[in-house]
Amino acid sequence: MQRNPQTAPAFSRRWTLAGIAAAAVAIAGAALSWHGHAHAQGPGPGHHMHGGWEQMDPEVMGKRIEAMTAFRLAEIDATPEQKSRIAAIMKGAANDLSSLRGQGRDLRRKSMQLLAAPTIDRAQLEAVRVQQMQLHETASRRMLQARADAAEVLTPEQRAKLAERMQRRFQRG
Repeated sequence: MQRNPQTAPAFSRRWTLAGIAAAAVAIAGAALSWHGHAHAQGPGPGHHMHGGWEQMDPEVMGKRIEAMTAFRLAEIDATPEQKSRIAAIMKGAANDLSSLRGQGRDLRRKSMQLLAAPTIDRAQLEAVRVQQMQLHETASRRMLQARADAAEVLTPEQRAKLAERMQRRFQRG
């Protein structure tokens, strides 16, 4: 496809801005993603040593989110206020998502019970799958909201640094 030379800068600028925004929300939301992934997986290898994520004290989880946020934002010269605001955003999202963990666990159990039954009820399995997808959609929407909120705390320059850092990280594989 040939691009019009007059629109090429606008096209390039749009993709650059989209990349910067994507990188900003990805890094700013890293603590939440890390936290959410651990919850989605449930207690397991590496998690059980501390009683599992589900038994983790909210204060301890808050401190972990603060530490992860500080670590992720250190290379972009985020101010203490920015780190604090982003950590608060991530803690709020983690709190909101915590109620979804139990629902997801219950749906996985129900699915396994249906698959272990003497007769496979495909309609019930489909109903559980739909509920799981709705739960994932709710979690995804909340995580995106937190990431966008966190990205708005950063300056355009910080988001550009973040995008550059993420691009280097993705290129390494």
